[in-house]
Amino acid sequence: MANTNVTMRIDEKLKMQLQDLMSNLGMDMTTFFTLAAKQAVREQALPFQPRLINGNYDKKTYQLAMKNTKYNSEGKAVIDKDDEWRDETEWDDMFEQMKKERGI
Repeated sequence: MANTNVTMRIDEKLKMQLQDLMSNLGMDMTTFFTLAAKQAVREQALPFQPRLINGNYDKKTYQLAMKNTKYNSEGKAVIDKDDEWRDETEWDDMFEQMKKERGI
């Protein structure tokens, strides 16, 4: 399949912020826009949910969460054995209920 160029205008500061984010996620902007386009076409909808309320966390919060995340020897995030939420099952129970309702 042949590729084509797409030209668009975007605020310079926003472009720099997006490039920084994509770099931190290990991808470039072309990959990001291609993923978004493929998802939009596949789902026949916007690849995100427009909202009036911004529920996103800022970069400082993200960095703090990353710093406090524990990883096992395989590099996978794990819950610390001393974490007070370790035995919490509410989300697991809800997920199992959703799977049953959908016949999964």
